[in-house]
Amino acid sequence: MFKIDPTANRISPLEVKRFAELGFTERKHLQEWLENTPQALAQGEGEELLIIQKEFDGFDDTRERLDLLAIDKDGNLVIIENKLDDTGRDVVWQALKYAGYCANLSKSQVVDIYQRYLNQKAQEDGTEPGSAEENLVEFLEVDGLEAAQINRIKTQRLILVAAHYRKEVTNTVLWLSQFGIACQCFKITPYQAGEELFLNVEQIIPTPESSEFMIGMVAKEAEEKSADSEQKHRHTLRLAFWEQALDAFGKSGCSLYNNISPAKDHWLSAGSGLTGMPYQLIFGKNEIRVGLSMQNSEAAANRFVFERLEERKTEIEDAFGAELTWLPLPNKKACRIQYAKAVDGYDKANWPAMIEWLVEHMTRLETALHDPLKQVNQQLKQVSFGSEEVAGA
Repeated sequence: MFKIDPTANRISPLEVKRFAELGFTERKHLQEWLENTPQALAQGEGEELLIIQKEFDGFDDTRERLDLLAIDKDGNLVIIENKLDDTGRDVVWQALKYAGYCANLSKSQVVDIYQRYLNQKAQEDGTEPGSAEENLVEFLEVDGLEAAQINRIKTQRLILVAAHYRKEVTNTVLWLSQFGIACQCFKITPYQAGEELFLNVEQIIPTPESSEFMIGMVAKEAEEKSADSEQKHRHTLRLAFWEQALDAFGKSGCSLYNNISPAKDHWLSAGSGLTGMPYQLIFGKNEIRVGLSMQNSEAAANRFVFERLEERKTEIEDAFGAELTWLPLPNKKACRIQYAKAVDGYDKANWPAMIEWLVEHMTRLETALHDPLKQVNQQLKQVSFGSEEVAGA
């Protein structure tokens, strides 16, 4: 790895170091880095990991602890084992044991494990703990936890992290991949240039995204079938609802959804003129909602637009005709402005009134935000937030 000096138009090599000589340890440093920056291990396109526990010791009849436990966007549990400068010979066996221990965790147990982690973090930081259920629903992008498929049969993943891999470790990982066991190896290398320290994280062994060991299969299969059935039912309902809703929008004065097709998701987005900041209709079991979601990849741009609109809150709400809910979501990348109504969403007899409500309130929201968004769009063209284009045409 080289450091670029644009002034001199030269590159200079960085010095490869060992963690031990830099004074870094596995638990105090590497584990903390990965816990707080799990995206370092999310190398695939669209891949995200959510850490739900560290130093997890909730295994019956054993005192063993796994370093980090995470969940991916598909609801698969991810066992992360860190070994700093050298893997040792037994890291694969150790990770497989932990995967076996975790394989029979039910959805409610996973939620409980994550909630204990959030409670502990809040106690350390002196803050109020977040809700594990709400965080998981948002992370997995599902309409309620009951629809989430978490820790399904044969989906546990292994991630090994080390600076050096012994041959017996890499050979075993490659052999396991032939049996559909998802195991990734990340090579971590510290570098130094003067007083500056750098860390390179490189995936050296990609494998399939499934694993093949399970405890409590009968109970897990029943849970999985129930979740599959529930999800298919919801997909069918949503498609039918959106077909009716889009038909109503097409006959209304709101043209936002004229070229939008029905989908299986619980939301339906339409362009607002700002990149990554769509208008959204929400159809849930207990709630319907209209809103503007500021979800551009540049968090600073989302915050900028939200704050500019919030400065005109009174004007916007007067035009809308009701108080809106303003959600800056300081601990997340996105921001939202929304207006909701409680409903019995899955009773089809309620759909005509629900759709009428959505059409009316999305029309009012678009009208209220039309001029403010147009002015914010002009302001965005004068501000740089990185490489992502934010302002619309």
